[in-house]
Amino acid sequence: MKFIVSRNELYKNLSAISGVLSTNNTMPILDNFLFVVKGNTLTVTASDLECTMSTVINLSTVEGEGSVAVPSKNLLETLKLMPDTPINFVLEEDGDNQILKFSVQGGEYVGHCYNGNEYPAAPTLGESKGFDINAQILYRAISKTLFATGTDDLRPTMMGVLCELNEDNITFVATDAHKLVKYRNSTIHTVDPTSFILPKKPLQQLKSVIAGSNDPVHVDYSADNNHIRFSFGNIVLYSSLLEGSYPKYKVVIPTENDKSFVVSRDAFLQCIRRVGIYASQSTYQIRISLTNEGTNINAEDTDFSNKAHESIEGTYTGDPMDIGFNAKFLREILEAIDTPEVQIDMSKPNRAALIYPVDQTEESEEHVLMLIMPVMLNN
Repeated sequence: MKFIVSRNELYKNLSAISGVLSTNNTMPILDNFLFVVKGNTLTVTASDLECTMSTVINLSTVEGEGSVAVPSKNLLETLKLMPDTPINFVLEEDGDNQILKFSVQGGEYVGHCYNGNEYPAAPTLGESKGFDINAQILYRAISKTLFATGTDDLRPTMMGVLCELNEDNITFVATDAHKLVKYRNSTIHTVDPTSFILPKKPLQQLKSVIAGSNDPVHVDYSADNNHIRFSFGNIVLYSSLLEGSYPKYKVVIPTENDKSFVVSRDAFLQCIRRVGIYASQSTYQIRISLTNEGTNINAEDTDFSNKAHESIEGTYTGDPMDIGFNAKFLREILEAIDTPEVQIDMSKPNRAALIYPVDQTEESEEHVLMLIMPVMLNN
């Protein structure tokens, strides 16, 4: 089997799928890329069993067909250091061993590889349903929810993002019990309502691949074997879905909030970043004192005699109140909002606060809602 491929084309596609590769694979064969040459195409696959990505590259010069598993680390490191030039790949048999040679003008590289038949096959969906979603919508949905997923192995469903598709919209939800994010877009809907929980890793890979694109992403899902497939350009991503019931997130979103604070998102974020430096490194607690006359933000770390205080301009409506937040969680939420102003709705110091862009309404095509749980204030 022989073929010639552009260094830039190969390296770009390998880099796009290499994030799937794991450093602690249970099967050594998964440390490799699977190369399959058929007709005038090269299909390259990377997998960790739970998530599989493949990409198709068109070839102009091909002799023969076949498959081979190529060690990923050496190949990527070599390609990274190469200039853009055609690369000539040749697969040779040496007894029971397979040797892959690839050469460019002035150099040849030889490495042991493995039988492609030993590589695990990509999952099949069987009977499935599907929908199309604009890559930019999917990118924004992932960007605004992924940071809020949990890390607790005892609550595995919270380690993923819930996707709800119905007649009116598509909704993505993530929570770690300290913060919650709900992203809704009304331009995507279906006559066959469904929901599933997407693991974090494939979403990270998908976000990287579709960044900056406005092309459609086709999504196929199958409830029978608990898998999903995303097709985008020449890349296909398969993933298993998380099993179990997602927490009933709607019941924790407060509906009666009699206090409201509207503030510049950037000014508030920078203030939280600065003051948070002086908060306790175990609790990251900051105190926000809200009155009609002004808003003060304080932090103190008594163990090291550190403290900080800042005043910030904003519009507050409601009775005076002091409320505490984890500065790290509040910063993450504000970083995920990209509008000039944000509104924070609250009721009591021990009740969840809602944070959302000022310029959106319930009728907006895109609707973002962030929730953060308060922390108990020190006297």
